[in-house]
Amino acid sequence: MAMNGKEAHRLNSDVLSVSSNGSNGILTNNAHCGEVNGAVPKPPSCSKMTNGAAERPERFTFSAEPTMEDIRRIQAEFTDERDWNQFHQPRNLLLAMVGEVGEVAELFQWKGEVAEGLPDWSDSEREQLAHELSDVLIYLVELAEKCRVDLPQAVLRKMALNRLKYPASKVHGSAKKYTEYKD
Repeated sequence: MAMNGKEAHRLNSDVLSVSSNGSNGILTNNAHCGEVNGAVPKPPSCSKMTNGAAERPERFTFSAEPTMEDIRRIQAEFTDERDWNQFHQPRNLLLAMVGEVGEVAELFQWKGEVAEGLPDWSDSEREQLAHELSDVLIYLVELAEKCRVDLPQAVLRKMALNRLKYPASKVHGSAKKYTEYKD
């Protein structure tokens, strides 16, 4: 099973506090830093004007730690400590991950369009989303481990393929599938 925020309080006999964003291997509470799930909110006045047009706001970035390998290791230790590997075969992990994706979808259900940054969401809703997305990531990383897929390297290969399928010069501003583009 995936480790969630409630279960993150014990790992390797160390007492951990739950972070709002899991910013490093030793989880800490960063709520006092003005962060919401790792994002430091900026007032709308922070967007710059260029030739009278507002530039796109600065992109959200993830914290540097934990790395994908750290997440894999933490989950592997968590699973080993509970003797759960017997249950964590690829099919079971996939189905569990799909269930967690359903829980993410449930948080968005009936909300209509949701703006980037979730400005209309409460802190509680954001934290619940962080928990569910974390469960999805944990299951994904463990599934990749069990299938012997080096996920960071696979992402690099896949992005290279996507650049070939969707050249910016042909697809800029369009949501069409690559098979719909003409040379």
